[in-house]
Amino acid sequence: MLITLGIVYGDIGTSPLYVMNAIIGDEQRVGNMTPDIVIGSVSLIFWTLVLLTTVKYVLIAMRADNNGEGGIFALYALVRKRGRWLALPALIGGAALLADGTLTPAVTVTSAVEGLKSQRFGSFTFSDSQLLVLAITTTILVALFLIQRFGTATIGRAFGPVMLGWFLFLGIVGVWHLAGHVEILQALSPVPALKVLVAPGNKVGIFLLGSIFLATTGAEALYSDMGHVGKHNIYRTWPFVFAMLMLNYFGQGAWLIAHANDAQYANETALNPFYAMLPENLRPVAIVLATLAAIIASQALITGSYTLVNEAIGLKFLPRLHISHPNLHRSQVYIPSVNWFLLVVTLGVVWYFRTSEAMEAAYGLAITVTMLMTTLLLYEFLSMHGSRLRASLVAGFFALIESIFLIASLTKFIAGGYITLVIMLLILLLMVVWFFGNKLRERYQGESESVNLKDYLPQLNRLIGDHGVPLYSTNLVYMTRVRKDYTLRRTAMYSILDKRPKRAHVYWFVTVNETAEPYSMSYTADLMGTRNVVDVQLYLGFRCSQHVNVYMRQIINDLIDAHAIDAQQPRYSTLHHRTVGDFKFIILTEQPQGLQTSQDIPNWQKRLIGGRLWLQNIATNPAQWYGLEFSDVVVETVPLFINAAPAPHFDSSEIKNTRKPE
Repeated sequence: MLITLGIVYGDIGTSPLYVMNAIIGDEQRVGNMTPDIVIGSVSLIFWTLVLLTTVKYVLIAMRADNNGEGGIFALYALVRKRGRWLALPALIGGAALLADGTLTPAVTVTSAVEGLKSQRFGSFTFSDSQLLVLAITTTILVALFLIQRFGTATIGRAFGPVMLGWFLFLGIVGVWHLAGHVEILQALSPVPALKVLVAPGNKVGIFLLGSIFLATTGAEALYSDMGHVGKHNIYRTWPFVFAMLMLNYFGQGAWLIAHANDAQYANETALNPFYAMLPENLRPVAIVLATLAAIIASQALITGSYTLVNEAIGLKFLPRLHISHPNLHRSQVYIPSVNWFLLVVTLGVVWYFRTSEAMEAAYGLAITVTMLMTTLLLYEFLSMHGSRLRASLVAGFFALIESIFLIASLTKFIAGGYITLVIMLLILLLMVVWFFGNKLRERYQGESESVNLKDYLPQLNRLIGDHGVPLYSTNLVYMTRVRKDYTLRRTAMYSILDKRPKRAHVYWFVTVNETAEPYSMSYTADLMGTRNVVDVQLYLGFRCSQHVNVYMRQIINDLIDAHAIDAQQPRYSTLHHRTVGDFKFIILTEQPQGLQTSQDIPNWQKRLIGGRLWLQNIATNPAQWYGLEFSDVVVETVPLFINAAPAPHFDSSEIKNTRKPE
């Protein structure tokens, strides 16, 4: 439970730092915060946390777990069989959440560090230079991303006690001010929430919801991080977190009711009630705690991003990336390329906006899109487990609320929300090209690009015995997936038989399967009635290295000892006891040959397929993926369509022989 506090609640737990500040910005100055507006705003915060965070995500969405994993992609995996169109909301929602993940670390850490400006620590007074704030923020963010490789359990153990102290601090400070103005408890009723949206004194009307929404932006991350800590730990900790958050909001509201018309504060336009309501000697403690909590808020989005990307790879929404498991929990992953991408974009956001006030103007817009897409997928999930009428009522209710929030948040577009949407669209473009390009490729390749390995056994046996063809390698290993019915991509057989016949003593077709156990290792070897063609299925635990060359040597020795294949005695070797011949590993990459000449494929579809192949070829280094950096590896290009469109024929031809006979 302590780890859960350290991992899951950072984002939503730091919302008291900026929500009321954003509301004051909407109302233009502190003096405009009348008791009715204050109570109504706090009521809106309370009911937003109750309806969206508690009911929708904690009570409903967390029931939709995919083997313990949460998030929009896990939800899509549960309902995708109910319609192909469901891929679209999953792609849009995932891209929006990843884009929002770049803004959350920027806004939370910057807003916390800005609390240091002009703050006195004993005889030392901190500078009010924004450049210094940016430098400190950058240092903190770089350090945070550097420690991700150690895993969320290690980080959670370190952050958990800090977050426990943070939430207790929020609750105690809130109760302290709440006791003086208990009328703020009227916010527990939904009536003030509805009234404030149409109140004459409300300067922005319904668009006030754009700032209110900031209180619940961590709800989607909470759902995504479920796989890191388990749903039951979230069930146990959320009531405590919710109570502490609301006590602090009530306390800030009570302080505003008491001091909004004070000459000292009335004309302030950027006052932060969270810091203002604290005694001066307590503010340094609050700033340190707030900074630590902001770092942890960033952590929640970072771990959620890893989970999302990992699920996206499994669903073929994104190319295969290098993934490591820092501990024995399969759901806790670290993806280096995602880590550095988030760091670069987050630092770009920090230095582009420069102040937390500018960042808050853009914050939360993308996440409203994610919430709407999650609601669409939840409708299908609820339909699977109950009546469509009930699912329509529940999903329709949340969709209405989130649509209103989205409309209210659109005012943020010009103020900086366009940056988040640009990042979202770039991520979405990547996903669309990969996912739909792959679907189109499979459609046009169809059955013609899959063959049965058993059908080629006679040809392979003849090639092995054909000494007119030079020996290519003793063991020729193809890293390609062979299914249970022995079907595989035609490209492997094309490489052996068509490009240039490759003679070997033994042909190996190796499929690597990842298992749910961290260190399990096993294999099956099917010789299909031969002594020289082997279908190898490797079953490796998710923490096992994929050094296929090492595993292959053991497998060959096992098969030689079992007299299943002939002994291999290399004539030349630095190792006198070596009993295994040489290896050559073949990794096939597809190139779009035949794509441009295919007349039956529309141009836009050709571009999607070509883009997908381009991403495939730059996303990962296949040799590194299989641990073959120091092996004899051939990365061979093969055409996308082996049975391509027929070549054009000349309309007429003429052959001459002008040489005179002797």
